[in-house]
Amino acid sequence: MDRMLRHEITTFVALSRDNRFAASGEPYFDAPLIGFAAAADPLFAAYKEIIGAFHRSPEELLAGAATVICWVLPIPRATRASNRTEEQWPSRQWALTRHHGENFNMALRRHLVAWLEARGQRAVAPQLAPEWRSIDDAVVGVASTWSERHAAYAAGLGTFSLNDGLITPRGIAHRLGSVITDLTLPATPRTAPDHRHNCLWFREGSCGRCISRCPVGAIGPAGHDKTICRAYVYGTVAAAVADHYGVTQTGCGLCQTRVPCEAQIPPGKPVPTP
Repeated sequence: MDRMLRHEITTFVALSRDNRFAASGEPYFDAPLIGFAAAADPLFAAYKEIIGAFHRSPEELLAGAATVICWVLPIPRATRASNRTEEQWPSRQWALTRHHGENFNMALRRHLVAWLEARGQRAVAPQLAPEWRSIDDAVVGVASTWSERHAAYAAGLGTFSLNDGLITPRGIAHRLGSVITDLTLPATPRTAPDHRHNCLWFREGSCGRCISRCPVGAIGPAGHDKTICRAYVYGTVAAAVADHYGVTQTGCGLCQTRVPCEAQIPPGKPVPTP
């Protein structure tokens, strides 16, 4: 079932017409990375402390949950290249990917739930569940009742960065998704030494390129100010270019492009030989 499920996700990404720019037919996303986390992984209980008590566990979203299926949808080179040259607003390709590409991601969530249910399994996509909602907490700031990034970390797909993104083997420019199921699948091991290892800032005190890429100073040595970021992305940027691009969700992605972790885990400084 592990191979069948991976094949189903990969094939859907490759063949779905929803994963295509209308004008060019090029994909919004490259082939996905896929990982599994055990629903009983202690990390999900810990997230109620790390993120907030409002964060739902897999069991709270699906009674009898056994596995959290997670995927990374990498943004292709051409779209990333279009955003590298921008200094204030996201490129058209980036904004179309944020809007239409995330609609495709939602379709993938629904497709996978239906595919599992057709095989006698129970499944739910957390972002499509009635329990999902956005949170503006006085202590933790902007959050939600299910974090795709934290689920992907639990599934061994990457580690966190200074700008709060997830740096995966295909980099930080991506969209994430997940589905919880009662199907038991082998958990993907987490191989990174710690939860921020893939970020050069935390690993060796270098880089910090995402700091200068943010046009409103939402990223600094202390991390990412989600309130400033959200006001810019969902307010200022949307007001400036959403109508021009013909979308409602524009994203930004400047701190995810023209940075060493854009499309890979950056190698960093060479390890000195003894």
